Amino acid sequence: MNEHDHSYPQEGYTRLAIPQPVGLIGTGIPDPNNDALALLDKDKVFMMGDNPALPRMPKQPRLLDFFKYRFTDLTFRHLLTSAKRALDQGMDEKIVLACLLHDISNGCLIRADHGYWGEQMIAPYVDEEVAFAVKYHQPLRYFADEANGYPYPESYNAFFGSNYEPPEYIRRDADFARNSKWYMSARLVTIYDIYFFDEWESIDPEIFTDIIGRHFREPEEGLGFDNTPASHMWRTMIWPNNFL
Repeated sequence: MNEHDHSYPQEGYTRLAIPQPVGLIGTGIPDPNNDALALLDKDKVFMMGDNPALPRMPKQPRLLDFFKYRFTDLTFRHLLTSAKRALDQGMDEKIVLACLLHDISNGCLIRADHGYWGEQMIAPYVDEEVAFAVKYHQPLRYFADEANGYPYPESYNAFFGSNYEPPEYIRRDADFARNSKWYMSARLVTIYDIYFFDEWESIDPEIFTDIIGRHFREPEEGLGFDNTPASHMWRTMIWPNNFL
């Protein structure tokens, strides 16, 4: 038996997976709940626990397991490329780790306010500076800092429209970050937060194992099972299709 071998809790049933409400509201996609409820019978149940359609997570998952088994392909490549460029340019290991983690919420949790979600996810396991950089890269990315090599991303005009103005809380938090001793830590994340690449370099996430070992406190119980205020977020990524 290996670390991935554990029984499915719903063997023998057809499992119904319903998208989380936050991903449907406002999209015009019909609410699937009523149709799904009508399908329930002695052979069909709502998904709880491991989804056989997903790669199996280890019983005690570590950070890189989420990269390998849960992250979307775009986020996987984006984070590895950002971190690798920071590493190649001689950045401090904490900056490299912040680049590796800055869009972790986008990987398999939630896109909206991803820097804030990401900071809460990693706060129990990293230095305060790393958590700060992940959180505040979100508001800072909307504001150019030409002196430090960060123009306003041209891609944002395509993403949001040329007349987009960020909301007040983003302006407030960007001002706060500018006056922090860790401003450049968060600003460097925005500099390496590159959106499009002519060629995606194939990067093995294992090259970051030593940096993670030095700067990310992997819980013995596994991420999601160590009873921190962030554990439920990691469990949601392990079981993203849970009905409840």
